[in-house]
Amino acid sequence: MTTRLSIFPLPGALLFPGMHLPLHIFEPRYRAMISDAMARDRRIGMVQPRPTAVAKGSVPPLFDLGCVGRIAEVEAMDDGRYNVILEGVALFRIVRELDVTTAFRQVEADLLPVGADETLSLGMRASLEMESRRFAEAQGYAVDWDSVARLDDEALVNGIAQIAPFDSAAKQALLEAEGIEARAELIVQLMQFFGRHDGEDRVTLQ
Repeated sequence: MTTRLSIFPLPGALLFPGMHLPLHIFEPRYRAMISDAMARDRRIGMVQPRPTAVAKGSVPPLFDLGCVGRIAEVEAMDDGRYNVILEGVALFRIVRELDVTTAFRQVEADLLPVGADETLSLGMRASLEMESRRFAEAQGYAVDWDSVARLDDEALVNGIAQIAPFDSAAKQALLEAEGIEARAELIVQLMQFFGRHDGEDRVTLQ
């Protein structure tokens, strides 16, 4: 199914179907985008710009794959800013960028079908939880591990993929992984790789 989407290009920000993403909207063009979305279908497309050098004033190219988010909650502030919570609806693949007069970018995109609920093998679930504990401890994160243990497999894998402090290219690889088993395996590999770096090479969320 092909659709027109207003795009919010944000490095390091992932959204998955069924997951939630809080955003603080302050730039005028994206305030206009939220206002427009609220007047229409409450949908915007979250997609990362490609981490390539671009000339000042030009628009950065986008990754092909992103996620449609529906504005589930919105708080409009007196100064025009918004706090919103997006709920992931479906992944999309950009067909082409549209020539528009709006301050925010718009694309024509194919919506990808949402797959059936997936589960991890017991070994992969155990490996993911163990590596996550090790990584969180090394990074100094405080985590409620009892709550983590109660998450279903998809919420665990996609939740980690959304919040993990990896660079844009790594985050995009997680979004494009085929299924949660492959995504969980990639998360473990990334945690092992990034967890070995410190000092000047320490990797943080872009």
